[in-house]
Amino acid sequence: MTQMSPPGWHTDPGYTGIGPVQERWWDGYQWTDQLRVPPAALRRRRVRIGAAVTAAVVVLAAVGGGLYLLTDGSGNTTKSAAVSPSGPPSGAPSQPDSPGGSGGGGESQNPEQQDPLTPQTEAGYATDAASGVSIPVPKGWTGQSGAVGAGVTTGTYTCPTGTDDSGKAATCVRGGVFSAPAAALKLSATTARAAAQKDISGNAQESYGDTSGGITSHQQLKSEAVTVAGQKGYLVRWKVVTKKGDDGYVQSLAFPSPSASHMLVVVRSGFDINAKAPKLSVMDDITQGIKAASGSGTGSGQST
Repeated sequence: MTQMSPPGWHTDPGYTGIGPVQERWWDGYQWTDQLRVPPAALRRRRVRIGAAVTAAVVVLAAVGGGLYLLTDGSGNTTKSAAVSPSGPPSGAPSQPDSPGGSGGGGESQNPEQQDPLTPQTEAGYATDAASGVSIPVPKGWTGQSGAVGAGVTTGTYTCPTGTDDSGKAATCVRGGVFSAPAAALKLSATTARAAAQKDISGNAQESYGDTSGGITSHQQLKSEAVTVAGQKGYLVRWKVVTKKGDDGYVQSLAFPSPSASHMLVVVRSGFDINAKAPKLSVMDDITQGIKAASGSGTGSGQST
């Protein structure tokens, strides 16, 4: 970057090649210490990694020994995987000598420095550092870890309808499972049951309604208590019927974070009803395989 470059989000120049790629905020003068997970459109029907967590800049802060989520409050949404500059992070410095800057004149970060929010990954799992959970990556699927949010997907194809920000046809996947702190999804529910019941309609709309011409009806298949990652949670599962393209199964699962019991985690799942899509039993397998993040290992999270 140069001093002539405008403020914006760009690939972290200090990325070491270990763990997921992060974006760092350039304030127009220097690199700051603000990082985020890049927007991504890997989820079918344009739901982002981490179940739309990147709709707002989410920052973790350690306060009184607990993890708290802070957002920039802008409400801006992102619909593509492009890394073009978007809104600045809350409290981002705007002058060369502002606190929090980390290098002047566009100099890159020390490659040996590892940001504390970058999650360590474990082979065969996608880790959501904020939620404190790891999602198993089934054979042949692709996993993506993140500081806030994680996901696993399989089977990309062109969506029946809809376009991305560049005007090109939107990309969907046959199956996807994504995690995020409930607060990042703007869910104010205080119990796992209430969070799952509240989230399922939004999950269905973002998974199938936006790029299938709309949802015409749904059938509730499950609404039950479950134990996930050693925590007592709750899940709701629907079968949805769409106007165009494949119908699908959607599931919203909520449970307390294994690393912070005061914080709820939401895991959204969506599978097409199609011979090329994963079987519904795989959704159960992934749900049962979610575990507390171990914080060890250096795997990419991709299963072969």
